[in-house]
Amino acid sequence: MNCMSDVAAIDQLVDKHQALKKEIAKVIVGQEEVINQILLSIYTGGHSLLIGVPGLAKTLMVNTIAKTLGLDFKRIQFTPDLMPSDILGSEVLDQNRNFKFIKGPVFGNIILADEINRTPPKTQAALLEAMQERAVTISGKQHKLELPYFVLATQNPIEQEGTYPLPEAQLDRFMFAIELKYPSIEEEIAVVKATTTDDVTHVNSMFNSAEILDIQHLIRRIPVPDSVVEYAVKLVNSTRPNLDSASDFVRQYLDWGAGPRASQNLILAAKAHAAINGKYSPDAEDVQAVATGILRHRIIKNYKAEAEGISEEQIIQQLL
Repeated sequence: MNCMSDVAAIDQLVDKHQALKKEIAKVIVGQEEVINQILLSIYTGGHSLLIGVPGLAKTLMVNTIAKTLGLDFKRIQFTPDLMPSDILGSEVLDQNRNFKFIKGPVFGNIILADEINRTPPKTQAALLEAMQERAVTISGKQHKLELPYFVLATQNPIEQEGTYPLPEAQLDRFMFAIELKYPSIEEEIAVVKATTTDDVTHVNSMFNSAEILDIQHLIRRIPVPDSVVEYAVKLVNSTRPNLDSASDFVRQYLDWGAGPRASQNLILAAKAHAAINGKYSPDAEDVQAVATGILRHRIIKNYKAEAEGISEEQIIQQLL
């Protein structure tokens, strides 16, 4: 990133990011941290997992973000009887008896995969191929998805009966795991006032898909000092309880640590975090700022941590 145009592009991104957040705030009250992480995920080309109880306006939030980014939004409600062809699309015979591919809802720019843990592994795997390969294969033929492509999957943490939890390898495909909490009383009052009238709020789109792809390339061009890469890798390394170097604390509470994807995502997210804050290169603070969302779903607590009520967040804070 030696050219002045990248520096100017980062300065411009800072302004556009602030304007974008103002636009989103017309509809979504509070939830700043959540919106920030979703946007970081989009700016870096990652995917996110949203964990939160029903009724916290997850769909509204994602739909609003899609509108402000000028992207095509699709929502898929996952159910136990959903088949891969229901989300990917299928081939049908047309009038001339030729096979014609009808695209499923997975073809969009922003896909909200609602309650992904409600659907059987076969359908989860179909979505994960789309996420990883940015393409789907139907009857042996590969269909490319339009870029940018961003999947935001939600998991309902309350009901675990009759659900299919995502295996660790599939959770690892998500850049961020974002926890959605209840609004404060002041925020909830504002929500109720805004949503019980006949007014319709219109949001303007601040970007288009080409501009978002430019941002994704810009973020990747940002240089990172070796010391920051080392800091991120050592942080991820410190989560692995089976290493000789593991601390007693990690051995005591973790069964498994994070893999190399966590290190890659920490650096990408730190670059984006630096950029939206007007910095031209990330430092250790940027890594710390994104660490919880990136490590939360990649470390696996043991029984002792569960029994003592120690959360993933506490473990990550201890390691920072």
